[in-house]
Amino acid sequence: MTQQNVVVSDANSRINLQALTAAVSNSINVATAAHKSPAAPPGGAVAGFISIYRNKFLKTLDINGAAKINSLVDSMRASSPSRHHSSTTTLTTSPNDPQHNSWILHHPSALDMFEQIIEASRGKQIVVFLDYDGTLSPIVDDPDRAFMSDAMRKTVRNLARCFPTAIVSGRCRDKVYNFVRLAELYYAGSHGMDIKGPTKISKYNKESKAILFQPACEFLPMMAKVYRLLVEKTSSTPGAKVENNKFCVSVHFRCVDEKKWSELANQVRSVLKEYPKLRLTQGRKVLEIRPRIKWDKGEALEFLLQSLGFANCTDVFPVYIGDDRSDEDAFKKLRERGKGYGILVSKFPKDTSASYSLQEPDEVMDFLQRLVEWKRVSVRTRRFRV
Repeated sequence: MTQQNVVVSDANSRINLQALTAAVSNSINVATAAHKSPAAPPGGAVAGFISIYRNKFLKTLDINGAAKINSLVDSMRASSPSRHHSSTTTLTTSPNDPQHNSWILHHPSALDMFEQIIEASRGKQIVVFLDYDGTLSPIVDDPDRAFMSDAMRKTVRNLARCFPTAIVSGRCRDKVYNFVRLAELYYAGSHGMDIKGPTKISKYNKESKAILFQPACEFLPMMAKVYRLLVEKTSSTPGAKVENNKFCVSVHFRCVDEKKWSELANQVRSVLKEYPKLRLTQGRKVLEIRPRIKWDKGEALEFLLQSLGFANCTDVFPVYIGDDRSDEDAFKKLRERGKGYGILVSKFPKDTSASYSLQEPDEVMDFLQRLVEWKRVSVRTRRFRV
């Protein structure tokens, strides 16, 4: 059984800690089989729809021989949409394109469908979950400079005043907090393996409680060692950047010449073959090394809903917005729950379990601002009626 750190400072907290810990313990088991691919979008596959060979990297990559280096390099290529699409192409530039139409039909713009989303949430408590990179901030070459704009920070601050709000990121939790700098939010770093509640009392955090949950503590020494080995091993590859995200390690290859990708893949594989308790997954131009436990952003979403007192409630409406492969675990979880919606941030058609789409962080900000304005208007209307 994987060790877990669970800290709740307020004995009167709404969290049923015993039930919560039992539920989490049942869900955290060492994963010995490859993960299943996400559920199909509503309506099933569309005949003639774009052949997205991203499916190769949607599955966990087996380090111990089942997946060859060539497959790993192919998946690295698949993580770069620009290889198949012009960098200036967006989902709206070719309205008559069959690929565009089939994808948009199943994943319409969340801005265009805002009223329908609000209607589905009537009578329920909206809870907002947000990825960071590519969702609240633009994707940049240097991950240490992925700053969010002041306008986005103001928008997220206003959002947290209206709805319980959490940031769920593959980044180390402390790094994400340093980027966002809002104490009233929940933060789930390392793909949900490092969760901490708000440190500032707010409308949705009135009980002065501190929540800390870390389901992979026993892996910390191993992750630190693997980080050092990867830094040393990849130092000969120009542009490669290894990032220590505490409970996971990220190897960024956005600035690596494609001719060097095979070399980088070999370097990563040579380190990880000695660590069968770790697994390799892939995001947007990044290879990610994580503990081989049954925990991801979808499990983090469930934990946070329980922490907020919405474990088995029918009157909760989660909205999860993200751009990365790792966000698919949360999108799939929402489909399984049958409550709430996932919103994918992407300019390009992708295989996804999200219900809606937005093209870029600016559209995310527009959507969040509309949520805030809708909430303020609805509150004023209720007060007027009273």
